[in-house]
Amino acid sequence: MGRDLVIGGVKVPRGATADIKLPISETYTGDVIGMPVKVIRSAREGPVVFVTAAIHGDEINGTGIIHDLIFGEPLALTRGTLILVPVVNVMGFENQTRYLPDRRDLNRCFPGNRKGSMAGRIAATIMKEIVAKCDYGIDLHSAAAQRTNYPNVRADMSIPEVARLAHFFESALIVNGKGPAGAFRREACRKCCPTIILEAGEAWKIEPTVLRIGVSGIKNVLVHLSMLDGEIEKPPYHVVVHKTKWVRSEVGGILKFHVSAGQFVEKHQTLATNYTILGEVQNSLVSPADGIVLGMATMPAVKPGEPVCHIAIPDKGIKKLRRTMEDDVKEEHILHQIGIDLATNIDVVEVE
Repeated sequence: MGRDLVIGGVKVPRGATADIKLPISETYTGDVIGMPVKVIRSAREGPVVFVTAAIHGDEINGTGIIHDLIFGEPLALTRGTLILVPVVNVMGFENQTRYLPDRRDLNRCFPGNRKGSMAGRIAATIMKEIVAKCDYGIDLHSAAAQRTNYPNVRADMSIPEVARLAHFFESALIVNGKGPAGAFRREACRKCCPTIILEAGEAWKIEPTVLRIGVSGIKNVLVHLSMLDGEIEKPPYHVVVHKTKWVRSEVGGILKFHVSAGQFVEKHQTLATNYTILGEVQNSLVSPADGIVLGMATMPAVKPGEPVCHIAIPDKGIKKLRRTMEDDVKEEHILHQIGIDLATNIDVVEVE
């Protein structure tokens, strides 16, 4: 990267910090809609890393994570550049919705088209103004509406630099995969900018323990890249998952959950019981394998086929991982606390 970094026509020299409104669209009256960008540059040359959030306008945990990065202890970069984008989907964020006004999912429209739809034009701007100028990327997500996700990094582990970046985050769980067609991180990787995502928590929320995990992971990456001084925060266990499976409801009814996000489960263990609206047991939903509850519904009313629990299925060693959590990790550890916090609005009860 040269001495001056230019984003949206604004030059940011080494050693400077700049707040930029990157033009991405216009209102009906022709006013410019700008995407807020903060650029922090060290005086020393080094990697350029972007951190983006709220590409789905209702997934604001990532916005909170970037806020904590900005408003916590000052980020004294020892080298390189950090580009922070707390809200990518500005219009969805304003309307408290996942989508853009053209009803498209921005995270399915990359790499975009400068002459295409609204979503395509915004995607093309982000690729040109952010991704093309970076060496690495971290994109922050939450679960879709009426679901929650236990914190996990998702990455295409077949790409060595992406795998390296995923391990640098020091997440307990890494889910291997390329991502869906048109996804931001998939296209960023195709453009030679290794990119990972963090999935954590719920839509429409900024959750304190999610913030702690997100800030810690980003700082871990910066320390690994020698961009920041500090200690690496390592999780009590570390597993790469190549297979996941959603357990879905068989009949309509009301669920009583028996597990929470992040919990280790055994094959055939009961995850939830489905009751009629008048309280009669209809059926039980069980885990298809030994695994970890990666995500789950927060809405207890279901129809046939709706997702209930997302199970991460490690290749091997699940019993050893479970013993590590049960025997070696204290109750006040963040991975214990996050499971409790994510279950605060879920009715979790003992199996009868």
